[in-house]
Amino acid sequence: MVVKEQGSSSYSLAPYPQEDTPLLTNSPPLSSQFKTCANIFIAIVGAGVLGLPYSFKRTGWAAGLIMLFVVAYITYHCMLLLVKTRRKLESVTGFSKIKSFGDLGFAVCGRFGRFSVDAMIVLSQAGFCVSYLIFISSTLAFLAAGDSTGESVPVFLGLTSKVLFLWGCFPFQLGLNSIKTLTHLAPLSIFADAVDITAKSVVMVEDVFVFVKNRPSLEAFKGFSVFFYGIGVAVYAFEGIGMVLPLESETKNKDKFGRVLGLGMGMISLLFGGFGLLGYFAFGEETKDIITTNLGQGLVSVVVQLGLCINLFITFPLMMNPVHEVFERRFWGSRYCLWLRWLLVLVVSLVAVSVPNFADFLSLVGSSVCVVLGFVLPALFHCMVFKEELGWRCMVSDGAIMAFGFVVAVTGTFSSVAEILSPKA
Repeated sequence: MVVKEQGSSSYSLAPYPQEDTPLLTNSPPLSSQFKTCANIFIAIVGAGVLGLPYSFKRTGWAAGLIMLFVVAYITYHCMLLLVKTRRKLESVTGFSKIKSFGDLGFAVCGRFGRFSVDAMIVLSQAGFCVSYLIFISSTLAFLAAGDSTGESVPVFLGLTSKVLFLWGCFPFQLGLNSIKTLTHLAPLSIFADAVDITAKSVVMVEDVFVFVKNRPSLEAFKGFSVFFYGIGVAVYAFEGIGMVLPLESETKNKDKFGRVLGLGMGMISLLFGGFGLLGYFAFGEETKDIITTNLGQGLVSVVVQLGLCINLFITFPLMMNPVHEVFERRFWGSRYCLWLRWLLVLVVSLVAVSVPNFADFLSLVGSSVCVVLGFVLPALFHCMVFKEELGWRCMVSDGAIMAFGFVVAVTGTFSSVAEILSPKA
């Protein structure tokens, strides 16, 4: 997780940066292919995978797998578009200034490009943090009550246990988000990643035993009406495009970066597909929006769920860091601002309180924000830079991705909002 923040940190900037000032100015040590692949894994794998079993339930397991692998390929392709666009621009200027997605946006579209990327990154990162709070509070409420009703039954001053747990996290997150440098969180971040991988592995093993015992009825396809819903969840799960340029900058052998990125995306795709498939196969139509709540109250289940909560609790300030840095760069001269950080944590917490369903929220953020950031903007920037060199081929390939992204963004956002507002939610 530390890699994400190193890739986006703005505190090495001059005291009063301008709009064309790159977010990254220091030259980090170069990474081996193995470390680059590991960093790709850390940058992409997050809480979104926990909503995949429920998404497979909504779409059908075969449709869910197809959507997942299609999204993985398009995401990989768009990541390479960003790398190619950066290399093309740097070959023209003769020196490297483009260290981040925002830098690339400024190089291609000026201030508007920088603003567009900043806005999408803020919305996506804040959306990730909202989903973290939803998962933590829902899981703790489930463990405390012994069943899912603990999330909806008022227990104190008209507030549900889910809301109480969420606000219980609030003062601790204020403290964690007050830390000026994330270097102090590095040991906790490494611990959190180890816990996360272990917990998800245990969930998959448990799913196998449950499937062998129960053999629930399963459906492969559930119609076109849920297509965009499944796409949104899949896009959310793979969101890590903001880290591609920093990772490519830090790799030793840049000629092999595309191969390493492809290998990493392939392994992550298989992991995501296996996690979603096993979760749905184990519980069928009883699969819940947060798969860990299907595991019951046994000791192993409780430890796994608490481990995931710890992971996301520690990851929260790391994922909020790009949000803090954008606001501090734009409104506080790139200087540390405690009250602004606390205000942002408060806003994210208020949004989390108002969202009832974890997986529906993943689909909303994936469809509305992550699609634009991951598909539309990379294709747009690539087309603008390569239009004279590639001609109509650029318009066809990049135009198709942009059109697909816009359709998914509009339709997926509408369907996700409808799901969140529906009575079942």
